[in-house]
Amino acid sequence: MRRPGIAAALSLLLAAPATGQEHPDLSGFWNLDFAPPRPEAQLLLAKLPPDTVVIEDTGVVEFPEDEYGALKLKPEAQAKASEWKPTDEMTLSRVCAAPSIVYSIQGPFPFELHQTDDIIVIEYEYFDRVRVIFMDGRDHPPADAPHSKMGHSVGHWDGDELVIDTTHIEPSTITNNGLEHSANIHMVERYRKLDEDTLIATQWFEDAQVLDNNGARLIQWRKHEGQFIYPYDCDPSIAVEYQQTGQ
Repeated sequence: MRRPGIAAALSLLLAAPATGQEHPDLSGFWNLDFAPPRPEAQLLLAKLPPDTVVIEDTGVVEFPEDEYGALKLKPEAQAKASEWKPTDEMTLSRVCAAPSIVYSIQGPFPFELHQTDDIIVIEYEYFDRVRVIFMDGRDHPPADAPHSKMGHSVGHWDGDELVIDTTHIEPSTITNNGLEHSANIHMVERYRKLDEDTLIATQWFEDAQVLDNNGARLIQWRKHEGQFIYPYDCDPSIAVEYQQTGQ
């Protein structure tokens, strides 16, 4: 049974016209590929804007305290991030708090992509998130429009690459060790299908309120037929157990 939270997104998808064959079909179930990135990744990396560093925290990698992968933090952001401790995440208020798409896209959890010409819907297993990418040529809403953890995403095709531009993202973590982005962060992803079973992407972001340079990630996934997203069902009681036992 589909989770109720995705009903509205799927209804939009079903109402949209079927995708044409002039663009690659990215539909399916994709899981993180732990193999080294394919050589074709260089084609995407070459398109990153100047003054961008590629941070290597994809999958199960998490930076230690005060490590941000060559991102240059503004003094205020540095001071705030330096106060963070790993135990901060093991409180009732935070242990089941979902991050924004800026961090959650690179985690070791699968996603299921549904594609048409006018709309793309992505179901993420991580925290049961659903994302809608509008492919119909619309712009982002005004800057003062509501923000959310998934943000507002518009997409287009650049040859055989899917480009997704996202704004209106609620402040949340960048690197899961105290570094948080502002509400003004801007993210651009480029997805390229290398073959029927391999999908690769760059995730670029800028946030002049927090960073003096720009960041990016390189992520690769493998397609798995016959697989589906399972509920994440975060249990906050693990925070209580941690506070009682310390582990």
